[in-house]
Amino acid sequence: MNQQTYPAFGILLVDDEPAWLKSLSLTLRSCAGLSNISTCQDSRQVMGLLDQGGIGLVLLDLTMPFLSGEELLKQIGELHPEVTAIVVSGLNQLETAVRCMKLGAFDYVIKTDEEERIVGGVLRAVRVLEMQRDYHEMSTRLASGELLHPEAFSAIVTADRGMLTAFSYVEAVAKSPQPLLVTGESGTGKELIAQAVHRLSGCRGKLVTVNVAGLDDTVFADTLFGHIRGAFTGAEQVRRGMVEEAADGTLFLDEIGDLSIASQVKLLRLLQEGEFFPMGSDLPKRLKARVVVATHQNLPEKERAGAFRRDLYYRLRTHQVHLPSLRERKRDIPLLLDYFLEEASRVLGKKKPTPPRGLAQYLTTYCFPGNVRELKAMIYDAVSVHRDRMLTMDTFIRAIERLQAECSVTGADTPHQNPFSGFEELPTFSDAATFLVQEAMERAGGNQTLAARLLGISQPALSKRLKMQKE
Repeated sequence: MNQQTYPAFGILLVDDEPAWLKSLSLTLRSCAGLSNISTCQDSRQVMGLLDQGGIGLVLLDLTMPFLSGEELLKQIGELHPEVTAIVVSGLNQLETAVRCMKLGAFDYVIKTDEEERIVGGVLRAVRVLEMQRDYHEMSTRLASGELLHPEAFSAIVTADRGMLTAFSYVEAVAKSPQPLLVTGESGTGKELIAQAVHRLSGCRGKLVTVNVAGLDDTVFADTLFGHIRGAFTGAEQVRRGMVEEAADGTLFLDEIGDLSIASQVKLLRLLQEGEFFPMGSDLPKRLKARVVVATHQNLPEKERAGAFRRDLYYRLRTHQVHLPSLRERKRDIPLLLDYFLEEASRVLGKKKPTPPRGLAQYLTTYCFPGNVRELKAMIYDAVSVHRDRMLTMDTFIRAIERLQAECSVTGADTPHQNPFSGFEELPTFSDAATFLVQEAMERAGGNQTLAARLLGISQPALSKRLKMQKE
């Protein structure tokens, strides 16, 4: 989002009074951060300007020489129905207002109205247009199913349909000024998605990342908004906050679900009003960054429990993408194994080892609660200790068995349920054993050694059982 020309579409102010045009233009720039503004004093030129394209919103004075605002409103509705119009009148006339609304006006404002009323009406129209454009972009992009810029996601290794669908959505909303909420378990790649959004957005500024977990309200405000000199004891110098550091760029707030209620109120104001106050200052500053937030927590559940503000949640969910866990995209494990073996070898200065046959299949039998981050750490550890050309499988087996043991000790693992508890008729012992062996062999991809490990028996015992089933 280029903040110097915001919004992406033009706003045309039409009035035969140059003083009013100048005043309104300055007000919209200073109070609403709208800069993509042009003006016109001759109503006869309006349709020609609209024919050139690029204008999304028009503010029409009602009483003008040559063509009145009402006449222009009719022409715009007929020839440029995609353009939104707001009528500005010097008089508060109910009948005229009703006629204009019937002709398709988005709003009807009075020149003597409070500044907030006029600015608010314009901002509402801008947001509606942005949402319409976002919806059109998403519909077109998701219908095609193709990525225009796959290179933006090069840091994420996947062939999973769910991840690719998420990529298409992210690409479609990357240029939207509305916040993006990224959800998913820890280690699924939420920060990588924020990096992709930043690359796709066209923002000239930098990506600024802030992990807000554990920040109390004061530290949160100081980190994001900064402070002026003398704001508190020890504040001897002015400090720019991360919001200013991210100007014309992207502000990524990670672990947003951990914010206190007081900090949530500050974040809501930042997103809703587009402005913030440095600590100790009475002068607001405007938000000039795209905001991306992420959490591994269940925000609807926290909202129902009263731990997360409903208005903030609904403000954040304008654009929302969920990243699947690694156990939901197990077909990516062979790709990730090869990728991290290559990366770990390069980083550690070793020759890339050859993975043992069946390693990728064995890894798919583990649930990876830490997702891709956990798999990466496991592979790096294995590469760091390997000595021969062939990577040993024992390193992975020991790591997974240790992690599973830790889960059972801490109670982090899901307790095993009796799979037969709901059966009206129980299978025979022989049938149950047969089904269990078949399932283990299927999960192990036909590898008897892996299947035996899954069943907790020796490979010869499994081989004997398979032979008995064939006879």
